[in-house]
Amino acid sequence: MIRVLLADDQPLIRAGFKALLELTDDIAVVGEAGDGAQAVELSRRLLPDVALLDVRMPLLDGIQATRRIGADPELNGVRVVILTNYALDEYVFAALRAGASGFLLKDIEPGDLLQSVRVAARGEALLSPSVTRRLIEEYVSTPPRPAPVPGSERLTGREREIVSLVGRGMSNEEIAAHLVISEATAKTHVSRSMTKLGVRDRAQLVVFAYESGLVVPGGRA
Repeated sequence: MIRVLLADDQPLIRAGFKALLELTDDIAVVGEAGDGAQAVELSRRLLPDVALLDVRMPLLDGIQATRRIGADPELNGVRVVILTNYALDEYVFAALRAGASGFLLKDIEPGDLLQSVRVAARGEALLSPSVTRRLIEEYVSTPPRPAPVPGSERLTGREREIVSLVGRGMSNEEIAAHLVISEATAKTHVSRSMTKLGVRDRAQLVVFAYESGLVVPGGRA
């Protein structure tokens, strides 16, 4: 059973998401929060598998709540997924940097919502990596490029290549085909890269690829 925490300051939206999630036998909504502070408190008390957090909430917004959840070692198993509107790209990017595993658009199809929660609970990249890549690319190409962050020196040449391909939105299967290696080998390289860089999941690996300069917005890896 996948245990989900819903956090949104609009009761009607929470009710809609709850009704959809509880149509299945493998997902249960274990708590609801109307603000970010309550979301953090309930995460500590209920230890959900997935916390769906709205971006704009009173007391603490979704990004601040995500940062607090991600900084608490006891909540390491809680996968935070941000609920957002597509127009708020900068919030999505900030949320990923704060430790979110991914994001959902509020106009998501019901079937995609259920599948996304299952994907997040497994600790995999939420939705398609290319969706995350597109949002990040559109955001980071607008402001001045930040200085490259340290970390890529810890990777082997092959691992840097793998991370750049992840940043371009490729799945393990696509990486394997591109490099003419097995999918298992591609998955191993991705896992080792995440371990070396200390990132929690594939979404944060995409962020690193952009911030480190392994991928240039609008260009090739």
